[in-house]
Amino acid sequence: MATLFDYDAELRRHNELLRAAARVDAGDHVLDVGCGTGQATREAARAAVDGSALGVDISVPMLARARQLSAEQGLTNITFEQADAQVHQFPPGRFDLCVSRFGTMFFADPVAAFTNIGRALRPGARLVLLVWQAQHRNEWATAIRQTYTAAPATPSGPNTFSLGDPAVTEGILTAAGFTDIKFTDVHEPVYYGPDSATAFDAVLHQLKLQDVLDTLDATEAEQARVRLRATLDAHTTADGVHFDSRAWLVEARRP
Repeated sequence: MATLFDYDAELRRHNELLRAAARVDAGDHVLDVGCGTGQATREAARAAVDGSALGVDISVPMLARARQLSAEQGLTNITFEQADAQVHQFPPGRFDLCVSRFGTMFFADPVAAFTNIGRALRPGARLVLLVWQAQHRNEWATAIRQTYTAAPATPSGPNTFSLGDPAVTEGILTAAGFTDIKFTDVHEPVYYGPDSATAFDAVLHQLKLQDVLDTLDATEAEQARVRLRATLDAHTTADGVHFDSRAWLVEARRP
Protein backbone atom coordinates (compact mmCIF):
# COMPACT_ATOMS: atom_id res chain seq x y z
CA MET A 1 0.00 0.00 0.00
CA ALA A 2 1.21 3.52 -0.73
CA THR A 3 2.39 5.54 2.26
CA LEU A 4 2.55 9.23 3.02
CA PHE A 5 6.27 9.16 2.25
CA ASP A 6 5.74 8.00 -1.35
CA TYR A 7 4.99 11.59 -2.33
CA ASP A 8 8.68 12.39 -1.97
CA ALA A 9 9.62 9.75 -4.52
CA GLU A 10 6.92 11.01 -6.87
CA LEU A 11 8.44 14.51 -6.86
CA ARG A 12 12.14 13.64 -6.63
CA ARG A 13 13.19 15.64 -9.69
CA HIS A 14 11.06 18.61 -8.70
CA ASN A 15 12.57 18.57 -5.23
CA GLU A 16 16.10 18.72 -6.61
CA LEU A 17 15.23 21.88 -8.54
CA LEU A 18 13.58 23.46 -5.51
CA ARG A 19 16.62 22.73 -3.34
CA ALA A 20 18.98 24.23 -5.93
CA ALA A 21 16.86 27.39 -6.26
CA ALA A 22 16.50 27.81 -2.49
CA ARG A 23 20.27 28.14 -2.00
CA VAL A 24 20.00 27.82 1.78
CA ASP A 25 22.93 29.46 3.56
CA ALA A 26 24.47 28.18 6.79
CA GLY A 27 22.93 30.90 8.94
CA ASP A 28 19.48 31.01 7.34
CA HIS A 29 16.22 30.65 9.20
CA VAL A 30 13.88 28.88 6.77
CA LEU A 31 10.09 28.57 6.70
CA ASP A 32 8.57 25.66 4.74
CA VAL A 33 4.86 26.21 4.00
CA GLY A 34 2.73 23.10 3.42
CA CYS A 35 5.70 20.99 4.45
CA GLY A 36 3.93 17.61 4.34
CA THR A 37 6.29 14.94 5.66
CA GLY A 38 9.09 17.49 5.76
CA GLN A 39 11.57 16.52 3.08
CA ALA A 40 12.25 20.12 2.01
CA THR A 41 12.32 21.20 5.67
CA ARG A 42 14.94 18.58 6.53
CA GLU A 43 17.07 19.52 3.55
CA ALA A 44 16.91 23.16 4.62
CA ALA A 45 17.88 22.23 8.19
CA ARG A 46 20.89 20.25 6.98
CA ALA A 47 22.09 23.23 4.95
CA ALA A 48 21.34 25.82 7.65
CA VAL A 49 23.86 24.41 10.11
CA ASP A 50 23.94 27.64 12.11
CA GLY A 51 20.30 28.50 11.47
CA SER A 52 17.00 26.66 11.67
CA ALA A 53 14.07 25.32 9.71
CA LEU A 54 10.36 25.41 10.57
CA GLY A 55 7.84 23.32 8.66
CA VAL A 56 4.12 24.09 8.91
CA ASP A 57 1.21 22.02 7.64
CA ILE A 58 -2.39 21.34 8.58
CA SER A 59 -2.05 17.52 8.37
CA VAL A 60 -1.44 15.84 11.72
CA PRO A 61 -0.37 12.46 10.23
CA MET A 62 2.12 14.09 7.87
CA LEU A 63 3.62 16.18 10.65
CA ALA A 64 3.97 13.09 12.84
CA ARG A 65 5.90 11.41 10.05
CA ALA A 66 8.01 14.54 9.55
CA ARG A 67 8.97 14.63 13.23
CA GLN A 68 9.78 10.92 13.22
CA LEU A 69 12.06 11.19 10.18
CA SER A 70 13.81 14.27 11.57
CA ALA A 71 14.50 12.51 14.85
CA GLU A 72 15.80 9.42 13.05
CA GLN A 73 18.15 11.63 11.03
CA GLY A 74 19.45 13.40 14.14
CA LEU A 75 18.35 16.90 13.12
CA THR A 76 18.22 19.29 16.08
CA ASN A 77 17.67 22.64 14.35
CA ILE A 78 14.25 21.74 12.96
CA THR A 79 10.70 22.08 14.26
CA PHE A 80 7.24 21.37 12.89
CA GLU A 81 3.96 23.05 13.76
CA GLN A 82 0.39 22.30 12.84
CA ALA A 83 -0.63 25.66 11.43
CA ASP A 84 -2.60 27.30 8.65
CA ALA A 85 -0.11 29.64 6.98
CA GLN A 86 -2.99 31.87 5.87
CA VAL A 87 -3.62 33.10 9.41
CA HIS A 88 -0.90 31.72 11.69
CA GLN A 89 0.86 34.37 13.78
CA PHE A 90 4.48 33.81 12.77
CA PRO A 91 7.20 35.80 14.55
CA PRO A 92 7.50 39.04 12.52
CA GLY A 93 10.63 39.31 10.35
CA ARG A 94 11.92 35.97 11.60
CA PHE A 95 12.82 34.15 8.39
CA ASP A 96 15.43 34.67 5.68
CA LEU A 97 13.74 32.34 3.23
CA CYS A 98 10.32 30.77 2.64
CA VAL A 99 10.05 27.66 0.49
CA SER A 100 7.05 25.59 -0.52
CA ARG A 101 6.79 22.47 -2.64
CA PHE A 102 3.24 22.51 -4.01
CA GLY A 103 1.91 23.72 -0.67
CA THR A 104 0.44 27.14 -1.48
CA MET A 105 -2.27 26.49 -4.09
CA PHE A 106 -5.20 25.99 -1.72
CA PHE A 107 -5.38 29.32 0.09
CA ALA A 108 -8.96 30.62 0.29
CA ASP A 109 -7.61 34.19 0.14
CA PRO A 110 -4.16 33.97 -1.47
CA VAL A 111 -3.39 37.68 -1.19
CA ALA A 112 -4.07 37.62 2.54
CA ALA A 113 -2.12 34.37 2.91
CA PHE A 114 0.99 35.61 1.13
CA THR A 115 0.74 38.92 2.98
CA ASN A 116 0.78 36.96 6.23
CA ILE A 117 3.77 34.92 5.05
CA GLY A 118 5.50 38.13 3.98
CA ARG A 119 5.21 39.54 7.49
CA ALA A 120 7.18 36.54 8.73
CA LEU A 121 10.09 37.37 6.40
CA ARG A 122 12.82 39.90 7.06
CA PRO A 123 13.39 42.68 4.50
CA GLY A 124 15.27 41.23 1.55
CA ALA A 125 14.17 37.67 2.30
CA ARG A 126 13.32 35.36 -0.59
CA LEU A 127 10.24 33.31 -1.48
CA VAL A 128 10.79 30.13 -3.55
CA LEU A 129 7.74 28.10 -4.58
CA LEU A 130 6.85 25.17 -6.78
CA VAL A 131 3.30 25.33 -8.14
CA TRP A 132 1.57 23.33 -10.86
CA GLN A 133 0.91 24.89 -14.22
CA ALA A 134 -2.57 24.62 -15.78
CA GLN A 135 -4.30 21.26 -15.54
CA HIS A 136 -4.24 20.59 -19.30
CA ARG A 137 -0.43 20.76 -19.18
CA ASN A 138 -0.22 18.01 -16.56
CA GLU A 139 -0.65 14.55 -17.99
CA TRP A 140 -0.73 12.98 -14.53
CA ALA A 141 -4.00 14.85 -13.93
CA THR A 142 -5.66 14.60 -17.34
CA ALA A 143 -4.80 11.00 -18.26
CA ILE A 144 -5.79 9.61 -14.90
CA ARG A 145 -9.00 11.66 -14.76
CA GLN A 146 -10.02 10.24 -18.12
CA THR A 147 -10.04 6.76 -16.65
CA TYR A 148 -13.11 7.54 -14.55
CA THR A 149 -14.90 10.36 -16.41
CA ALA A 150 -15.17 11.73 -19.92
CA ALA A 151 -16.18 15.16 -18.66
CA PRO A 152 -13.42 17.78 -18.76
CA ALA A 153 -12.62 19.27 -15.39
CA THR A 154 -12.87 23.01 -14.88
CA PRO A 155 -11.41 23.68 -11.43
CA SER A 156 -12.53 26.82 -9.65
CA GLY A 157 -11.65 28.33 -6.32
CA PRO A 158 -8.67 27.02 -4.37
CA ASN A 159 -7.39 23.95 -6.20
CA THR A 160 -4.25 22.15 -7.33
CA PHE A 161 -3.86 24.42 -10.37
CA SER A 162 -5.00 27.77 -8.94
CA LEU A 163 -1.51 29.34 -9.25
CA GLY A 164 -0.88 27.96 -12.74
CA ASP A 165 -1.40 31.27 -14.57
CA PRO A 166 1.74 33.42 -14.14
CA ALA A 167 -0.22 36.65 -14.60
CA VAL A 168 -2.62 35.70 -11.82
CA THR A 169 0.14 34.53 -9.49
CA GLU A 170 2.27 37.60 -10.14
CA GLY A 171 -0.74 39.76 -9.35
CA ILE A 172 -1.30 37.93 -6.07
CA LEU A 173 2.33 38.21 -4.98
CA THR A 174 2.54 41.86 -6.01
CA ALA A 175 -0.61 42.67 -4.03
CA ALA A 176 0.93 40.83 -1.07
CA GLY A 177 3.97 43.09 -1.21
CA PHE A 178 6.54 40.93 -3.01
CA THR A 179 8.85 42.18 -5.75
CA ASP A 180 11.39 40.76 -8.24
CA ILE A 181 8.93 38.02 -9.21
CA LYS A 182 10.09 35.52 -11.80
CA PHE A 183 8.87 32.21 -13.19
CA THR A 184 10.96 29.29 -14.44
CA ASP A 185 9.32 26.52 -16.46
CA VAL A 186 9.82 23.08 -14.87
CA HIS A 187 9.20 20.18 -17.24
CA GLU A 188 9.89 16.98 -15.32
CA PRO A 189 7.94 13.72 -15.02
CA VAL A 190 6.20 12.57 -11.86
CA TYR A 191 6.94 9.05 -10.67
CA TYR A 192 4.35 6.63 -9.29
CA GLY A 193 6.45 3.57 -8.60
CA PRO A 194 8.64 0.87 -10.14
CA ASP A 195 5.74 -0.99 -11.76
CA SER A 196 2.07 -0.54 -12.63
CA ALA A 197 0.84 -2.55 -9.63
CA THR A 198 2.63 -0.24 -7.22
CA ALA A 199 1.51 2.78 -9.22
CA PHE A 200 -2.12 1.62 -9.09
CA ASP A 201 -2.00 1.61 -5.31
CA ALA A 202 -0.19 4.95 -5.19
CA VAL A 203 -2.68 6.68 -7.48
CA LEU A 204 -5.67 5.37 -5.51
CA HIS A 205 -4.30 6.85 -2.31
CA GLN A 206 -2.13 9.83 -3.25
CA LEU A 207 -4.62 11.30 -5.71
CA LYS A 208 -7.56 10.16 -3.56
CA LEU A 209 -8.99 8.33 -6.57
CA GLN A 210 -10.51 5.71 -4.28
CA ASP A 211 -12.83 8.43 -2.96
CA VAL A 212 -14.04 9.03 -6.53
CA LEU A 213 -14.51 5.33 -7.25
CA ASP A 214 -16.58 4.97 -4.10
CA THR A 215 -19.17 7.31 -5.63
CA LEU A 216 -19.67 5.03 -8.66
CA ASP A 217 -21.78 1.89 -8.85
CA ALA A 218 -19.94 -1.44 -8.78
CA THR A 219 -19.84 -1.90 -12.56
CA GLU A 220 -18.67 1.63 -13.29
CA ALA A 221 -16.04 1.43 -10.56
CA GLU A 222 -14.61 -1.82 -11.93
CA GLN A 223 -14.54 -0.42 -15.46
CA ALA A 224 -12.68 2.63 -14.18
CA ARG A 225 -10.15 0.38 -12.42
CA VAL A 226 -9.57 -1.55 -15.63
CA ARG A 227 -9.01 1.68 -17.56
CA LEU A 228 -6.67 2.96 -14.88
CA ARG A 229 -4.59 -0.22 -14.96
CA ALA A 230 -4.34 0.05 -18.75
CA THR A 231 -3.26 3.70 -18.51
CA LEU A 232 -0.60 2.85 -15.95
CA ASP A 233 0.63 -0.07 -18.06
CA ALA A 234 0.99 2.31 -21.01
CA HIS A 235 3.17 4.63 -18.92
CA THR A 236 5.42 1.90 -17.55
CA THR A 237 9.06 2.00 -18.64
CA ALA A 238 12.23 0.27 -17.55
CA ASP A 239 12.67 3.09 -15.02
CA GLY A 240 9.15 2.85 -13.56
CA VAL A 241 5.79 4.52 -14.11
CA HIS A 242 6.06 8.15 -15.18
CA PHE A 243 3.59 10.82 -16.29
CA ASP A 244 4.46 14.13 -17.90
CA SER A 245 4.05 17.27 -15.80
CA ARG A 246 4.61 21.03 -15.99
CA ALA A 247 5.20 23.28 -13.02
CA TRP A 248 6.45 26.78 -12.27
CA LEU A 249 9.37 27.55 -10.03
CA VAL A 250 8.35 30.93 -8.65
CA GLU A 251 10.86 33.24 -6.99
CA ALA A 252 10.16 36.57 -5.33
CA ARG A 253 11.59 38.89 -2.72
CA ARG A 254 10.26 40.86 0.24
CA PRO A 255 11.47 44.44 -0.16
